[in-house]
Amino acid sequence: MESLLYRINRRRLLETINVSSSIGASENGGLSRLALSEEDKTMRDIFVEWLHQEKLDVRIDDFGNIYGRRKGKRNDGPTIAVGSHLDTQPCGGRYDGVLGVLAALEVIRVLNENNIETEFPIEIINFTNEEGARFGPPMLGSGGVTENFTKNFIYNIKDSNDITFKQALKSIGYMGEIENRLSNVKNFIELHIEQGSILEKNNTSIGIVEGIQGMSWLIVKVTGETNHAGPTPMENRKDALLATSKMIGRVNDLTKEFDGLKTTVGTLNVKPNITNVIPGEVEFIIDIRHPSNETRANAIESLKEQLSTIALMNDVEITITTDWTSDAVEFSQVVTESIREASEKWGYSSLNMYSGPGHDAKYISQVAESGMIFVPSCKGISHNEQELTVDDDIEKGANVLLTVINNLANGTN
Repeated sequence: MESLLYRINRRRLLETINVSSSIGASENGGLSRLALSEEDKTMRDIFVEWLHQEKLDVRIDDFGNIYGRRKGKRNDGPTIAVGSHLDTQPCGGRYDGVLGVLAALEVIRVLNENNIETEFPIEIINFTNEEGARFGPPMLGSGGVTENFTKNFIYNIKDSNDITFKQALKSIGYMGEIENRLSNVKNFIELHIEQGSILEKNNTSIGIVEGIQGMSWLIVKVTGETNHAGPTPMENRKDALLATSKMIGRVNDLTKEFDGLKTTVGTLNVKPNITNVIPGEVEFIIDIRHPSNETRANAIESLKEQLSTIALMNDVEITITTDWTSDAVEFSQVVTESIREASEKWGYSSLNMYSGPGHDAKYISQVAESGMIFVPSCKGISHNEQELTVDDDIEKGANVLLTVINNLANGTN
């Protein structure tokens, strides 16, 4: 049966999002719902109740990932999985991750109320700790089930209060069983806000995500000499912060040498960090991203050489270590084509693009043919309380998700 005959219930979906937006609500209209916090527990409890209301088989795995399974005609066949995450940044928005989970729930509600039986089973998933705001690195739930991270590694990660992931998981009552992990998946789809401004600038409704950029975090330590600001002549100084400022400028300029490269310095630690003392040591972290793993690797090698040259010219020492690397991924052409076809059927404008941020689909793409649907973010703002995706775009993204899920679950793509 043609899935285009069915559309999501806009009012119901927005009401569901509003319920989520009240849990961990911040003063400025955003959310603060860190992974495995009490706020996260409250949201999880409500989500699980919603899954039960739709007669889904609910299970929880040993990383706290929540699954709601809707049976298919071939219930022992491969699963069509759909979802995202419900945790947020400390001062995050109402839609990042949340939209993908709650729109998936709305898809199930539409299928149920119209008595649509699919060939393959469908599973909604809420992945644990996608943001990495409390327990780093990010995407631990999806990274755990795909064995990108070991269980021992994840369980022993500590937050800023020395609470381990395992302790936090137990404390909120969401430590499930290893046998409940995701398995036998045919496709995975994730609806998400863009978290950028490309769709808005192009007046486009749907982003067809072809893949996710690779990223690396480089820790740079610059060592000079601490000294008194008053008596030390300028020509005799080994100012680590001054050298660092030149390096950061070079990090930004590198994007002019490699098309599509994105670089960011978001962390800077200065020692001794006293007004009248020449900085003797600085540590900063570079976030560097590109859709091509080869281009990113070449850019990193070039940057290391350039930063070493700056260090030499400023009489300071430098060490550069790679803190974390996540290679780029390409999504399934079967899934991206299904998203394109669905967008055309609905008459929505679409644009092929790459994701700058990482998402759970990145890891799940290793075990299933995967894809992502983007909807516009107003002014490109995300990880911010002012994050906004307008209701019309939410409805369009959810309609496309409904069509794609129904088609894939019936084997028509």
